[in-house]
Amino acid sequence: METTTKTAIKGGEFLIRETEAAEIFTPEEWTEEQLMIKQTCEEFLQQEVWPKLDELDSMQHPELMPGLLDKAGELGLLGTSIPEQYGGFGMDFKTTMLVAEATGPGHSFAVAISAHTGIGTLPILYYGDEEQKAKYIPKLATGEWKAAYCLTEPDSGSDANSGKTKAQLTDDGKHYLINGQKMWITNGGFADIFIVFAKIDDDKDLTAFIVEKDFGGITMNEEEKKMGIKGSSTRQIFFNDCKVPVENMLSERENGFKIAVNILNIGRIKLGISCVGGAKATSSLAINYANERKQFGTSIGNFGAIKHKIAEMAIRTFASESAHYRAAQNIDDAYDAFVADGMEPAKARLKSLYEFAIECAILKVHGSEIADYVVDEGVQIYGGMGFSADAPMDRAYRDSRINRIFEGTNEINRMLTIDMILRKAMKGELDLMGPAQAVAQELTSIPDFGAEADTGIFSAEKKVLSNMKKAGLMIAGAAVQRYMQKLSEEQEVLMHLADMLIEGYVAESTLLRVEKMIEKTGEEANSLHVDMARAYLHHGLEVAVSAGKQAIYAFAEGDEQRMMLMGLKRYSKIDPMNLKDARRRIADHLLAENKYTF
Repeated sequence: METTTKTAIKGGEFLIRETEAAEIFTPEEWTEEQLMIKQTCEEFLQQEVWPKLDELDSMQHPELMPGLLDKAGELGLLGTSIPEQYGGFGMDFKTTMLVAEATGPGHSFAVAISAHTGIGTLPILYYGDEEQKAKYIPKLATGEWKAAYCLTEPDSGSDANSGKTKAQLTDDGKHYLINGQKMWITNGGFADIFIVFAKIDDDKDLTAFIVEKDFGGITMNEEEKKMGIKGSSTRQIFFNDCKVPVENMLSERENGFKIAVNILNIGRIKLGISCVGGAKATSSLAINYANERKQFGTSIGNFGAIKHKIAEMAIRTFASESAHYRAAQNIDDAYDAFVADGMEPAKARLKSLYEFAIECAILKVHGSEIADYVVDEGVQIYGGMGFSADAPMDRAYRDSRINRIFEGTNEINRMLTIDMILRKAMKGELDLMGPAQAVAQELTSIPDFGAEADTGIFSAEKKVLSNMKKAGLMIAGAAVQRYMQKLSEEQEVLMHLADMLIEGYVAESTLLRVEKMIEKTGEEANSLHVDMARAYLHHGLEVAVSAGKQAIYAFAEGDEQRMMLMGLKRYSKIDPMNLKDARRRIADHLLAENKYTF
């Protein structure tokens, strides 16, 4: 009997290829060791971080945050992604994602640890030469040295490559003198090592340098007063003839912008899963309060309006988690394949993340936006107490808001998502033209009203997903034809297209996760998960249809517009479902457990 082996999925390929449940990783598959790591993180937050949140936010004790990083280093939490040869644990990518999720509810501490282990450490690990890695990585892995990342400037935020910080070679050719100003530098107040981006002479692109605080020529403003994450150190940093040895250039001259972009891919998906962790913790607080708070002689959790909120918080959190670990496994699989082909591990890790940069951007947007949704509803469930600084929703609400700005704003990430997909298509790495033409042909044909073959519990839902993708291809194809090379200037259209893509990816990930759970433990044991998967699909479809209409209205007219609107209607059919009852079943379970349990 002849068998065929399915090739590994490429980044962005989910749009044109059906994924099978067996291909994805689900959080139900964590090993005992991985769950112990998660428990270590949770216990660290409970014992070391949460009791000190007020102290951290007051900024009256600047030694507190670096002290917490020291303790995290002693537990090995700073070295999860670092190879054993440099004093780390060499864990796979999805396990480092689990650490980010488990520390996500740590408020300002989550920001500090993520900046240190991510953008502060990884540029050296992935781009440093052997001497640089041997010198810096072991001390960063233990927390003996703390790291910060200096990219943003007063006049260069999203347009990072326009930075004005300069590096000039000294006459003896042994040092670079760095002069310039950086702002919004997380961990800036206590960092020992700075990854600094500057332009040498009149170079077009940035170059990266490893700068030690002890090199001198470094001064900084007082701590920034911020809306949220008040306990994280955020400084403006000034470099005044900061003397950096030439051997501390990171990678090659003018490679800094590439380093910044690639490291941000990692930061984006890690930030997204950190937001998921925060959303779970916030949901548990809201569920607990809904049980305790009495009005009209009963717990407010007994009211349908509150059940709706609790269920939606859980549905969107569960969905985002599903998508994040699906992508994390894809990244691990790509890494394994590159290493098996003989690629050096650091390069393989970067290439695997670059391969799935589209998914990283999607998940940064989705994770940060569901976290904002959850904290907002959390405030509402708490009512008046939600607005009180004495209750936990105050800090959760303020701290969450930065996540839609960190690691590239959500607007930038939406536009990047479509830009990267179109670039892949133009390079021939992704066949969008064939599927888009097939959709255009299908639109002019007579619809097939024949009965669908039943292929499992989610056969109808998978048809809905397939049609969601067709709708996205239809509108994207028409937009490309309409604007050609100028599509990048139509930011509103790009963001609508991105929303269609994001919802399709997350809804599909959720269905695949639940399908895999059912294959292992049966439908009855996962009935609430089925409710969540179906409810999220309805939500995602609503968002996608609204975004699709807005995109069509923006550029199509006359017969073309009518045809596309008919196509969108054709591709957005879904069987009715009693969402109220599904939400009540989900909420009743969570209220009975008195916490988020999925």
